[in-house]
Amino acid sequence: MRKFNIRKVLDGLTAGSSSASQQQQQQHPPGNREPEIQETLQSEHFQLCKTVRHGFPYQPSALAFDPVQKILAVGTQTGALRLFGRPGVECYCQHDSGAAVIQLQFLINEGALVSALADDTLHLWNLRQKRPAILHSLKFCRERVTFCHLPFQSKWLYVGTERGNIHIVNVESFTLSGYVIMWNKAIELSSKSHPGPVVHISDNPMDEGKLLIGFESGTVVLWDLKSKKADYRYTYDEAIHSVAWHHEGKQFICSHSDGTLTIWNVRSPAKPVQTITPHGKQLKDGKKPEPCKPILKVEFKTTRSGEPFIILSGGLSYDTVGRRPCLTVMHGKSTAVLEMDYSIVDFLTLCETPYPNDFQEPYAVVVLLEKDLVLIDLAQNGYPIFENPYPLSIHESPVTCCEYFADCPVDLIPALYSVGARQKRQGYSKKEWPINGGNWGLGAQSYPEIIITGHADGSVKFWDASAITLQVLYKLKTSKVFEKSRNKDDRPNTDIVDEDPYAIQIISWCPESRMLCIAGVSAHVIIYRFSKQEVITEVIPMLEVRLLYEINDVETPEGEQPPPLPTPVGGSNPQPIPPQSHPSTSSSSSDGLRDNVPCLKYHVFFYFRVKNSPLKQSPGYQTELVIQLVWVGGEPPQQITSLAVNSSYGLVVFGNCNGIAMVDYLQKAVLLNLGTIELYGSNDPYRREPRSPRKSRQPSGAGLCDISEGTVVPEDRCKSPTSAKMSRKLSLPTDLKPDLDVKDNSFSRSRSSSVTSIDKESREAISALHFCETFTRKTDSSPSPCLWVGTTLGTVLVIALNLPPGGEQRLLQPVIVSPSGTILRLKGAILRMAFLDTTGCLIPPAYEPWREHNVPEEKDEKEKLKKRRPVSVSPSSSQEISENQYAVICSEKQAKVISLPTQNCAYKQNITETSFVLRGDIVALSNSICLACFCANGHIMTFSLPSLRPLLDVYYLPLTNMRIARTFCFTNNGQALYLVSPTEIQRLTYSQETCENLQEMLGELFTPVETPEAPNRGFFKGLFGGGAQSLDREELFGESSSGKASRSLAQHIPGPGGIEGVKGAASGVVGELARARLALDERGQKLGDLEERTAAMLSSAESFSKHAHEIMLKYKDKKWYQF
Repeated sequence: MRKFNIRKVLDGLTAGSSSASQQQQQQHPPGNREPEIQETLQSEHFQLCKTVRHGFPYQPSALAFDPVQKILAVGTQTGALRLFGRPGVECYCQHDSGAAVIQLQFLINEGALVSALADDTLHLWNLRQKRPAILHSLKFCRERVTFCHLPFQSKWLYVGTERGNIHIVNVESFTLSGYVIMWNKAIELSSKSHPGPVVHISDNPMDEGKLLIGFESGTVVLWDLKSKKADYRYTYDEAIHSVAWHHEGKQFICSHSDGTLTIWNVRSPAKPVQTITPHGKQLKDGKKPEPCKPILKVEFKTTRSGEPFIILSGGLSYDTVGRRPCLTVMHGKSTAVLEMDYSIVDFLTLCETPYPNDFQEPYAVVVLLEKDLVLIDLAQNGYPIFENPYPLSIHESPVTCCEYFADCPVDLIPALYSVGARQKRQGYSKKEWPINGGNWGLGAQSYPEIIITGHADGSVKFWDASAITLQVLYKLKTSKVFEKSRNKDDRPNTDIVDEDPYAIQIISWCPESRMLCIAGVSAHVIIYRFSKQEVITEVIPMLEVRLLYEINDVETPEGEQPPPLPTPVGGSNPQPIPPQSHPSTSSSSSDGLRDNVPCLKYHVFFYFRVKNSPLKQSPGYQTELVIQLVWVGGEPPQQITSLAVNSSYGLVVFGNCNGIAMVDYLQKAVLLNLGTIELYGSNDPYRREPRSPRKSRQPSGAGLCDISEGTVVPEDRCKSPTSAKMSRKLSLPTDLKPDLDVKDNSFSRSRSSSVTSIDKESREAISALHFCETFTRKTDSSPSPCLWVGTTLGTVLVIALNLPPGGEQRLLQPVIVSPSGTILRLKGAILRMAFLDTTGCLIPPAYEPWREHNVPEEKDEKEKLKKRRPVSVSPSSSQEISENQYAVICSEKQAKVISLPTQNCAYKQNITETSFVLRGDIVALSNSICLACFCANGHIMTFSLPSLRPLLDVYYLPLTNMRIARTFCFTNNGQALYLVSPTEIQRLTYSQETCENLQEMLGELFTPVETPEAPNRGFFKGLFGGGAQSLDREELFGESSSGKASRSLAQHIPGPGGIEGVKGAASGVVGELARARLALDERGQKLGDLEERTAAMLSSAESFSKHAHEIMLKYKDKKWYQF
């Protein structure tokens, strides 16, 4: 009988029951058995769980604030709940139904929150635990919920419905009261028609027994809860959107659909005391102002020392076409109109007191926008905004690619922060951020983590992601090196070229040397060097590369003949030359929006112009070199599919579906410019023939920027996950592109019948590049610098690098580059390569430690630099010649470990047969290394190295959109992330240790805070019956007086949340069992201690009894006076 690992069964791991094709396949060359390497990683070291979510809540729909706990809650259209406290205290929760959150209500200072959803359910969340959980749910069966109101310090929640009725819910038990306010009784004969849904409920600040009910049609009713009848009814001929009380309870204000505000006296229902049209043009002859857009919300807040604040959203006049959304603040005679960047979803005024019957003393307004959160300071002139400390600007420009680095050099984050601090905007409020509730968690992780995001506008952002927080460090604008087009003549093809021509496609970064290289969507590469000094660059170095693939005619720099391969290839700056009469064809992995570009004239067309004027470069990343692939013969340059930079060698290499180019960025020279086929030399496994130009171009794929849901897009814009403007990980030839099958949310491979097999093979793209110091050929006796190249057809080719000595010689002598003839084959496109030493430790690529280049060097330093030569930091540099290395190669389908220099396959693992790997990374974990993979079928898998034993296989998430595929990345110490929505980053861990420590690392939302004292009623108010009137709601709404509600009206659903241990949620079965075992051991130990104490007490009692008896005998016959 087969034994099952209980942890794997319960946690959904499938590694233990994988199919025969998934079984590990080990290959050992006969008579040369690979040395055994002790592997420490086991399945028990792995567990998958989400950690934190960063960024702006996607598609926000509701807002709430606890004025005592100082916690902000945001609900979204997808049922998500985001809670914000002090900077660094954030929490993400999700309603299982995924229905939109229509309203949120805090139980102020109680550590609880009520959410109302569009599916007519109410949920009570417990916030007194690190992972909030639902305690109760109530599903309304016959009526649609439209509005909720929970009075301060009350346990009775008023729920308004679409039918116009109001039900009352006990929030402690989450059951309905029998007390119901029916719409027909509320309006009686005041209206002949139905008043519409309930849009507002609130109790009179001075009398809890009076309930103000606003109906959509324009009717407002003041309902007496005790007498169960309406005191007053107020009618207006325009629909109502919101209502707000004056704190004295004598007046209220309504906002209407025609852009008007009406102020009513409670005791004068006949007509409003005042009607205001804040943005309406006042007409002569006393005529009514022209109607304006609806005022969607109004708030009425009072101050002790001055005029009240009336704050409203909407209400602009209809002739303000193109004007941005506005928040209007009316204070006395002044009216301030504050323009917003996005549509206003909701806003709340933050006040000093939670009591509605006291002067409100507003100090800020929090405005929830469609894509931003803004906090306005009401106490300062000009209403400045607060500087937002939350990482909500991830989507400032759409994210196009992502990279994640854990365990970075410790000086890196301070260096980036120091240069980023100079970029901060001025003019913010001088006050501290007022949303400051909660407490930070205990950060067990101390290693530095950095996330880099590339954006559609060409910007690159560096984020400090240490200890499950996120803070922006530095922003780089790559578009600054290019001239901006000022007129239409400069941009003849703007209408057909991507609207984001600077979008970042691939990022290659060396944390140790701080060298940064980016590839843009317009086939441009920029190399950056980090400096703390400001410099003025007179001329930006620029190289133009003609990466054109032709079988019969190899493009070379002018005046140079291509030497026969594999003779070493030198390089110099290429000059633009007239294109061949036989133009190359455009691959479907090119920019789709350029596919219909008509063939231009004979000259080469450059899309970007690098600035020719001096460029001031601030401290931070400064341009070292710009490389632009150019148009040839009307053919657009193909998108760059892979990129690598090496600071030790001073080289950058990139490739696309045409071929590969290598550039020496120190000498500013092109070293290599070859078609992919030419890398093979005579070893090409495919029979390829010269191609003729294609008559029709293939449509290309989706753009880098996310297409929002509901947007109608052409079919060919969203065909393939590997289309042009994807990041490198997904840039494959057409025939290898997986198609997104919407029906079953999975990918299936399909081959295009319109492309011949010869053409498919000839469009082999470069998909992976890796600089290393290893054995290039079987005959090598020692490692040497080289470049490993992986292609989309599963081929790995090795290029040898002959580097000149360091110092000045490095700048004068050429780097010699030559294909080695080494060819390795895998199934599927190559994704990642890495190298291990003979002990199984990862060999990092060689790098040159960072130093400040813009400071004059001392003589001693110059001498040292002359002697210094690029060396690998790998253990291999000190290895004996006889010791070998291992190459780890991961493709879309399988992984292989190749022994070097013999090039024997030591281990092989078929990762997937039916799907394909989207991302593979070789990462460090628990003082060891493993291969981590994310598959298109939603599985996350890890394998030991070098033996490729399966350690983890969890179905995590279906690949529903290309955003996930484009941004998913693994890093060291069991960390991973992806862009879960256009505005949010989801971080996760596959480390058991991190899962177990997660509960401690999370911040606490609820902290014990005393509720402020209620306002004094005053002597005269108390004497003459003024002040707030209390109401015994229990007596009124309880079962004894109002009876039971109909069972068919709503269904109570008990929630899963309650006990902190279970609710905590991050740890899996093994962790729980370990804790249970530990608890049992502790209990046994305590029982043992108790037994010993009991025995000791028994012995003591016996001793005491014995002594007492002896004393009794001693004094038995004595009289009292003898003592």
